[in-house]
Amino acid sequence: MKNNSISNICEELLFSNFFKTHVKTLKNYLYYKFGDEERAEDVTQEAFIKLWENCANVPPEKAKSFIYTVANNASLNHIAHQKVVLEYAKKHNGPTSSSESPEFIMEEDQFKIKLQKAIASLSEAQRTAFLMHRIDGKKYYEIAEILDISVKAVEKRIHGALLQLRKEIENFR
Repeated sequence: MKNNSISNICEELLFSNFFKTHVKTLKNYLYYKFGDEERAEDVTQEAFIKLWENCANVPPEKAKSFIYTVANNASLNHIAHQKVVLEYAKKHNGPTSSSESPEFIMEEDQFKIKLQKAIASLSEAQRTAFLMHRIDGKKYYEIAEILDISVKAVEKRIHGALLQLRKEIENFR
């Protein structure tokens, strides 16, 4: 007996629409976690491939949760590598040519390094929520839905991030 309601996401049109709706948000989320756009794209692809491979077992209403779970698991597997990549990138930023005074350039470079270190020193949860809000312009409820946490938890993470960043930058002066 065949049921007319859709019980999984294997239907090609449904999967395609789901992909188009969620691919950019997932990729940006992973970019903030990894700090590496190429790695974020790879993991995004892997998450959607796993969804397709398991489409018979994933109802459409659980598909978003599934891809974020796959993505989070991948990020946990690569967290040590991410830290090494971020440290390397921070240490190897070359000087830029400008018509500004050498003092200004030096202060600007020191500030950029300090800001990068301050952001890197945030917990992963704070950094992810903070960057999703400030860079992607996501609303708190959107971040809460993506991270599968409450809006209050998002507020707490972003507030904590702002406090820590202010403290770090204030100590710089």
